[in-house]
Amino acid sequence: GFERPSGNPNDRRELPIGRKARRESASKEGAMIRPGTSLTKQKQKQRAAAKVAPGKKAEAARPDLQEFLNRCDYVGAITLLEFERKAKEDREHLLMWLAYCYFHNGDYKKAIDTYDEAMKKEQDKNIHVYKACCYFALTQYKEADEEAQNAPDSSLKTRLLFHTAHQRNDESAMMTHHQALTDSREDQLALAAIQYLRSHFQEATDIYKRLLVDDREHLALNVYIAFCYYKLDYYDVSLEILQNYLTQFPHSITAVNLKACSHYQLYNGKAAEAELKVLQQASSSGNIFQEHDLLQHNLVVFRNGENAIQVLPPLLDIIPEARLNLVIYHLRTDEAEEAYNLIKDLEPAVPREYILKGVVFAALGQRNGSREHLKMAQQLFQLVGASASECDTIPGRQCMASCFFLLRQFEDVLVYLKSIKPYFSNDDDFNWDYGIACASAADYKEAKEALLQVQNDKYRAEFCYLSWLCRCYIMSGEPAMAWETYVRMDTTNESFNLLHLIANDCYKMGHFYYACKAFDVLERLDQDPEFWEGKRGAAIGVFQRAVAGKPGGEQDKLQEVVTILRSSNNPQVEYMVNRVIKKWAKENRVKLEV
Repeated sequence: GFERPSGNPNDRRELPIGRKARRESASKEGAMIRPGTSLTKQKQKQRAAAKVAPGKKAEAARPDLQEFLNRCDYVGAITLLEFERKAKEDREHLLMWLAYCYFHNGDYKKAIDTYDEAMKKEQDKNIHVYKACCYFALTQYKEADEEAQNAPDSSLKTRLLFHTAHQRNDESAMMTHHQALTDSREDQLALAAIQYLRSHFQEATDIYKRLLVDDREHLALNVYIAFCYYKLDYYDVSLEILQNYLTQFPHSITAVNLKACSHYQLYNGKAAEAELKVLQQASSSGNIFQEHDLLQHNLVVFRNGENAIQVLPPLLDIIPEARLNLVIYHLRTDEAEEAYNLIKDLEPAVPREYILKGVVFAALGQRNGSREHLKMAQQLFQLVGASASECDTIPGRQCMASCFFLLRQFEDVLVYLKSIKPYFSNDDDFNWDYGIACASAADYKEAKEALLQVQNDKYRAEFCYLSWLCRCYIMSGEPAMAWETYVRMDTTNESFNLLHLIANDCYKMGHFYYACKAFDVLERLDQDPEFWEGKRGAAIGVFQRAVAGKPGGEQDKLQEVVTILRSSNNPQVEYMVNRVIKKWAKENRVKLEV
């Protein structure tokens, strides 16, 4: 049973991952180290020194290889064996033991070199399958397959070829080797591992539970089952089962890491990182987090992407979730092209991988105006949202909302968003989407309330946000708030476009005073005849309200409109002011400075 990374991709957050434990026996822990990892072993308890009678010298006890192996102290075992090798001591199968220790210490290339040397001295063709295990750990699956073919048939060879076939996506070979598996514990663990890697977590759980019934002392099975429940999103259940193992092995990196991942899903990154402190305290090295690739990866996640660009790229071919988290990092930094390049060849296996790929396609499609990518995003969202397993989940409903959003069917968008609104009251992303959907469906009051709940300063500074908020203000009868929003902006192309929106929407809704002010600024910036026509129409609208005695036509506003008209050089101004507005003001005893 090789270690396998596992994780739980979330819709918008980065994800922690866990790793399967591997046990040599029911009484000791021996976790296989993944490539790229150099794990300093945990502190070993010092045995009490034997008491020596006064005046006598203590005889140095010769280290015993089996004691090193029992403690999983492979560094100590390697030191002993290398000493015996240089001293040319006669230990049976010395090179085989040395290669074994190199393998379990994560030094796979040294293990291969040592096996090559052993082949010259020992007539054991099983060495080929041992070498194949080293190639597999180095993720060189083709070389592992070719090397294993040179070995005689054995259960280990069958299991290894089963896994290399999976890694190479060779379904035919997988079926062949699957049929060769027996009911032995090792073969069933290999089968469960494949089910886990193919995201068939319930099937894997069933196998592990059956094995646990047969052997209650095999405590590592609790870790495997806990991983499956973690992947099924039952984090509380995962923690409860995991505790059976942690009681015996409180400093297990694998188990503590999984506990931290569950705390991340249930609480937050700080709570997760706090769970890892027990590993730092038990470590004999300076910083265990820098020495273990899995912990390095998860710290990036727990710290909300900190150091992602330094840590994640080297782990892309080692930890599957590293690719997904790097994609999320690029999305957060508005690097849609980089995110696309990382995920375009990924074949999604679980709903959240479909969702993440859909988000990337949507981001790229919107940025580049690519209808093809937007259509693919819509199809991916629909695939998840309409599936029987996801249709009644929050991510499933978010997917259907996103699907209809891309189809611009906003009434349908709101059906799904309203059903999950209570779960996202303080979520800026949700309030943004919900606000725009409401505005697009002409529910401007609800849209305004949602948009005003957005707290992210970056979001609030975007033109898309400002333009929708101004429209909601205008349509809700608050044009003054829209005008204040424009006044606070710096003079840019975006401010010009926002002014254009305010002018037209205010005119449309009968807020002629602010329409007149907006068209006046537009005319000053661009001598387009349409802006004069807009200003003229809005000015007449204010005058009309003054004549009718309606709000919006107050004396001070009419006076300002006259001043605005006087600032134009258009010949129509003289007639409008002197022959119409001034005459009406005189007849109605309205004081105007014209």
